Amino acid sequence: MSSNAARTQAPAQGMTTAVVGRLSVLDRFLPVWIGAAMAAGLLLGRFVPGLNTALEAVKIGEISLPIALGLLLMMYPVLAKVRYDRLDTVTGDRRMLISSLLLNWIAGPALMFALAWIFLPDLPEYRTGLIIVGLARCIAMVLIWNDLACGDRESAAVLVAINSVFQVVAFGALGWFYLKVLPGWLGLSQAALDVSMWDIAQYVLIFLGIPLLAGYISRTWGERAKGRVWYEQRFLPRIGPIALYGLLFTIVILFALQGHTISERPLDVARIAIPLLAYFFVMWGGSFLAGRAIGMSYERTTTLAFTAAGNNFELAIAVAVGVFGVTSGQALAGVVGPLIEVPVLVALVYVSLAGRRLFTTTSKEQIS
Repeated sequence: MSSNAARTQAPAQGMTTAVVGRLSVLDRFLPVWIGAAMAAGLLLGRFVPGLNTALEAVKIGEISLPIALGLLLMMYPVLAKVRYDRLDTVTGDRRMLISSLLLNWIAGPALMFALAWIFLPDLPEYRTGLIIVGLARCIAMVLIWNDLACGDRESAAVLVAINSVFQVVAFGALGWFYLKVLPGWLGLSQAALDVSMWDIAQYVLIFLGIPLLAGYISRTWGERAKGRVWYEQRFLPRIGPIALYGLLFTIVILFALQGHTISERPLDVARIAIPLLAYFFVMWGGSFLAGRAIGMSYERTTTLAFTAAGNNFELAIAVAVGVFGVTSGQALAGVVGPLIEVPVLVALVYVSLAGRRLFTTTSKEQIS
């Protein structure tokens, strides 16, 4: 490495180190806590008799109430951080909005369809489950990953809202296209997905609408009563850890519910995991490079990458369980989704922070 290159790289490395150094102990060792939560959930589901029955006793739709509570706790603090008075600077960035729509609703489902058929041609139930995962664009955990990677919160909020609307309108039609129409055109076996617009809308309204409303009210009333300085320096640090506690709780409960199935079918899990790994790396890496290529800032590029790579596993699981049954292969594919997604996207948070050196500006105040 030349001396000039070394001098150029040194500030970027220092910047990344400084960002990671500002993370709390909980944030910095998040992969460790997530691994422990996954292991705890698997052990609980495997060795605690009657736990699954107790957790499934109360549901919101097809989602266990404990999972619903965990998701709501996970979403609220992140949405409370959003500066809603800055959303117009995001909606004015047509490059980002168009790129996100293309990546989420054309590239993502098409890529998952291709990978599912390439890696699981002989396992139609798992293949169908993966295609459903590809259609369910992320509206929840992406806010956590984006925040940890120092992405643009306002952009994430807008893109998540857009994904939510498109999910309500397009999920059923895309399921029909990718499971029925496209396989017929290609001479492949066909499946069916009978899911109503309301089935999707209720999950979007619950898991996004409630915490979004709570976050907006917190920001508006908090700043009005105490001022922005108090809100951002006193209130937000107090509620911030709740998001990660909610994430860890959700992971424990999710894996407790499916622990027996996962431990009984490790080879099936491994086969499902391979196309998922390829999907997350291709979607995130391609989106990150695309954002940089069209001249977006680090913050918005990071947001673009995580919103494109993440998937709404709670919706995918709910649809798979509701249509095919809780013991179906489609449901198992949905459960394996977060098993792979969580550690991979946590790792990509650190990759993203290291990639800040590729950008000449990292100011969140940049208006494209």
